[in-house]
Amino acid sequence: MSISRKAAMTSGFLVTAVAVAASGCTSSAYPADPNGTFDDVSGGKLSVGVVHHPPYVDATGAEPSGSEVELIRAFAEEIDAEIEWTASGEEALITALETGDVDLMAGGLTDQSPWSSQAALTRSYAEDTGPDGKTVNLVLAVPLGENQMLGELERFLDERHPEVTP
Repeated sequence: MSISRKAAMTSGFLVTAVAVAASGCTSSAYPADPNGTFDDVSGGKLSVGVVHHPPYVDATGAEPSGSEVELIRAFAEEIDAEIEWTASGEEALITALETGDVDLMAGGLTDQSPWSSQAALTRSYAEDTGPDGKTVNLVLAVPLGENQMLGELERFLDERHPEVTP
């Protein structure tokens, strides 16, 4: 066998081996949620933690209200999920996100949130004016690494607020 034919066969084998190996590394749901958050909430229960921060979230009544609450209700309707609300402070809800007790968090969070290393923040879905008169970019939070959940929520927010979409 000639050297060029051996090289061609070896190259063909390598290309096939790489293709087979790569196909075993992909799944049908990409991006994926290691903990299956989106699969669990879609058609199921969406656990939402809310921080009292009017006008985005008013958590003083029996049911929360506010602009972010309405966004979350619309998202839940789109994915056929029933919402279970939990009102608490930011630190407690970040811990609940980390432990998987909460799937989504809202309450006037901004893209400058100090919690960005403990939670995955959506892209900005709206701008507002902060108490200091400066523009703030509003975001929601989901558990770190739950990329399908984050992607589906961002897609929904992009459709609702296309003027903010990058």
